[in-house]
Amino acid sequence: MLQLDDLQVVLDADAGLVRALDGLSLTLQRGETFALVGESGCGKSMTALALMRLLPDNGRVQRGRISLSTAVPDAKPTELLALPEVAMRRVRGGRVGIIFQEPSTSLNPVMRVGEQIVEAIEAHTVLRGASARKKAIDWLRRVGIPEPEQRIDSYPFEMSGGQKQRVMIAMTLAAEPDYLIADEPTTALDVTIQKQVLDLLKALQRERQVGLLLITHDLAVVADMAQRVALMYAGQIVEEAPAALFFSQPRHPYARLLLQALPDAERRGQPLVAIAGSVPPLWQRFEGCRFAPRCEFAQARCAAEVPRLQNHGTGEGLSRVRCWFPLDVALRTAAVVSSQPASIGAPPSARADAAPVLDVRELGVRFRSGGGLFRRVHEVEAVAGVSFKVFPGQTLALVGESGCGKTTTGRAIVQLLRGQAGVAVSGQAWLREAATSVAQAEGASSVTLPVSPATHDLFAMSAEALLHARRAVQMVFQDPFASLNPRMRVADILQEGLLTLRLDLSAAERLRTVRDLLERVGLRTDALDRFPHEFSGGQRQRLAIARALAVSPRVLVCDEPTSALDVSVQAQILNLLRELQAQLGLGLLFITHNMGVVSYLADQVAVMRQGRIVEQGPAAEVLGQPQDTYTRTLLAAVPRRPF
Repeated sequence: MLQLDDLQVVLDADAGLVRALDGLSLTLQRGETFALVGESGCGKSMTALALMRLLPDNGRVQRGRISLSTAVPDAKPTELLALPEVAMRRVRGGRVGIIFQEPSTSLNPVMRVGEQIVEAIEAHTVLRGASARKKAIDWLRRVGIPEPEQRIDSYPFEMSGGQKQRVMIAMTLAAEPDYLIADEPTTALDVTIQKQVLDLLKALQRERQVGLLLITHDLAVVADMAQRVALMYAGQIVEEAPAALFFSQPRHPYARLLLQALPDAERRGQPLVAIAGSVPPLWQRFEGCRFAPRCEFAQARCAAEVPRLQNHGTGEGLSRVRCWFPLDVALRTAAVVSSQPASIGAPPSARADAAPVLDVRELGVRFRSGGGLFRRVHEVEAVAGVSFKVFPGQTLALVGESGCGKTTTGRAIVQLLRGQAGVAVSGQAWLREAATSVAQAEGASSVTLPVSPATHDLFAMSAEALLHARRAVQMVFQDPFASLNPRMRVADILQEGLLTLRLDLSAAERLRTVRDLLERVGLRTDALDRFPHEFSGGQRQRLAIARALAVSPRVLVCDEPTSALDVSVQAQILNLLRELQAQLGLGLLFITHNMGVVSYLADQVAVMRQGRIVEQGPAAEVLGQPQDTYTRTLLAAVPRRPF
């Protein structure tokens, strides 16, 4: 067993002592998958860091114990918190491995990926040299890296986000640990590779009885993988139960609302159930239930007394719930769901001009590397002949496997590849400006005449004209940590676009705009004075979305914008995007591998493979009756929710 008992982790911060984990207890058995789920900032990743003794410099374990049992009969468990660092290094990676959430910041950018995997193999196994390299190639192949014999010598920046995540998984599994902590291991992976990786983890559990602590916000993956589930909120476990019981009969109101916030085709046209507010700051003293301020049916006792984690049921129906009134939760949450508005509203394109706001024609992108005296020129056709249209108020979902060219397509459209050495872009991207009007005097009166909206090819624009066009086309990047300036406070990050593209706004108007944006994406206004590293991965993604929306764009290119978000915040963001489409006619190019989001949000779907679109059409037709073999394979790999 890997066991945590009454663990309390605190962090020293400017606002005071942050209790990141408060009385956390859980047990992970060999061969078992234990899922830890909850909102961003609730303490899931901090649990993983505490287990590995990788807390930040301002963090420490204030009380509790972490014990690791051995296979030797009657042997005393190893107390991990009491080990010297030299001994802990043998445990870390060797007996307990971890897959981190953000591969871009976990991989060494100046080392080839093969060197990093070999380093882990040589540190924790008897293999050395050529044997270790052979094993590294084998693990790259097992996690789905194409041409592993060549890609083993690549640097991290030469790989897509999903490929870097697979490298992280290969590096961790190659050391063959007894227990594996997976912190959002499939977040950056498309559904086919996700299925491949999850099947690999299942096979390892069967072969080597690996214990898996799965930290994720993808409840479909949890339902497919986990035997037990623990739901965290504000540093505490609020419900723990067998997976089947958790999904069929959740007792805590937070658990029920999370399940009802999941997007799917059945909820299309309706707002998702979004939990009001956000996780409370953990530096404050709690006098009652921590979820009470967000629970619409909290009673007086909830605010006055701290609930304990109590047992409910017996045998296979046994669960632990931190709630004073768990038995009547179903009635209360049913009332919350029924109070939601029935419809968000029809998109503007259904009522007005149906001309596309963005028309991409025969887009091609080629990357060229090498050359010189001793190196051959290597040319890769990343995107070839891609054409599609984005209409105002509608969403085009671009789906496909990692490395198929989705992100490159988005970056080319927003002109982030312009001027880069070794990059050749061809084709056209016609942007349709918003209709304007002019006043013309006629005798003693005046009349307003409409001016037809002009269209401009983004690839043919001058640098000066492109600056103006950037207000109309914005992008939300896949990796929020890499796309936010670490030296700038949130207030400066959100106002940067306004200062450049919205010169008509005063300082007070800019501040009011960013405050409103923070509230709309589910963050408190006290975030304005903080730096990006002070936020969790999901919170940083919300900041990236707020920055893109700040200048009121007409087209938003979203590159996996909800991949780092838990389901409740995802519901807030999807509701926000649909509201903006209904109010402003915002067109979305939505790059994603989350088919639940696609079925809920997309009007049109384009499926990419190896740089080309293999199938395109209305979402209902592509998802319901796919014609291309690859599309059918892609959809077959989507985990099915039994709830």
